[in-house]
Amino acid sequence: MDRVGSGLWASVSVLYFTYVAHLTVAEVGTLAAVAGAVGIAGAPLGGRIADRLPLTRVLLAVQLARALASFALLTTDDYALLLAFSAVGSLGDRASSVLTKLYAARISGPDRVRYQAVHRTIANAGWALGGLAAAAALALGTVTAYQWLLVGDAVSFVGSALMTLRCGEPPSPSRTVATSKDAAVTQKPSNPWRDRTYLAYVATEAVLFLDDAVFKVGLPLWIAHIGNVPHGLAPLLMVLNNVMVVALQVPLARFGATTPAARALLIPLSIAFALGGITMALSATGGTVAATLLLAAAATAFTMAEMLHATVSWELSLALAPDTAQGAYLGVHGLAQSAQRSIGPLAVTAAITTGPIGWTAFGALIALTCMVQHRLVRGRLARTPLSVPPTTVSEH
Repeated sequence: MDRVGSGLWASVSVLYFTYVAHLTVAEVGTLAAVAGAVGIAGAPLGGRIADRLPLTRVLLAVQLARALASFALLTTDDYALLLAFSAVGSLGDRASSVLTKLYAARISGPDRVRYQAVHRTIANAGWALGGLAAAAALALGTVTAYQWLLVGDAVSFVGSALMTLRCGEPPSPSRTVATSKDAAVTQKPSNPWRDRTYLAYVATEAVLFLDDAVFKVGLPLWIAHIGNVPHGLAPLLMVLNNVMVVALQVPLARFGATTPAARALLIPLSIAFALGGITMALSATGGTVAATLLLAAAATAFTMAEMLHATVSWELSLALAPDTAQGAYLGVHGLAQSAQRSIGPLAVTAAITTGPIGWTAFGALIALTCMVQHRLVRGRLARTPLSVPPTTVSEH
């Protein structure tokens, strides 16, 4: 429900601010940049709060905040207010992503990789449904159509909040019930900001998430740049990406069902990234048919990389975190995706500017990062997980 609503809004938000709120191109760009920058804080903030308060109640509050922010956009054309409401929505979006992941980790136990695969499958299907509905509404081309799409986005958050009310609170290693007879806990939970290995891991994750920028920015711009294939190929490659994720994410998840297996997937992941870069480079050298086939091969390779990385990232981000501070650690891990949203467009633009050599280097750099991560986490995973006494919550 959440992703259907997001699909309704994501594809038309720029058009809404342009044609309904009457903002200039510069104002729309600034609004998106500022809201995205504020949203970066949502992941660590949401994760840390979830280690201290009931997770379902935190998720409920975040969804309601997102709904209010979306409804509020309908009430004004004032730029400062639009900026503030968009920032609140972005903050809630990044927080809800981490909270949903943490809920799945706590409720699924040893089946957490399969749960994440199912979640990604449903999320992609939701995005696709929302996007199709938005495309149909845009055919009307009226202000009312844009407004109803925004209403649909807000209603999806309300619906998600109502469904969250029916969810049971999962057990939390960081919150246990204590009585007055229990000894007080004096040791503080682990701090991810002081964990150098985890911070280095998050830095490599920011590079591995670049497949997102390939589909959102790289492929459309590259198709326009090389000029030997029709521009209509770009949305078709996005459809290919969505279909592959819906069809293959769950079956592929079984290859990373354990922590050692997930780490081992970093090797085929590096190959997928390298092949994606090479086929993108080769697509500029042939005729229309050859270029179309090579771009389809590149989209396939990068989609395989996306699915493999989703499995690896889900498992390792939790395996490297102590049980008593999972929320805080996952919040810091969420910064990798936020950082990618800033550096991703710059990275793929640099690859396009330098031509075939740039795409080859792009794929090779991410492949090398996969191998760096493979070695980085080896020592940490070989050791016994950190054991920290749980933070107690009084029953009074």
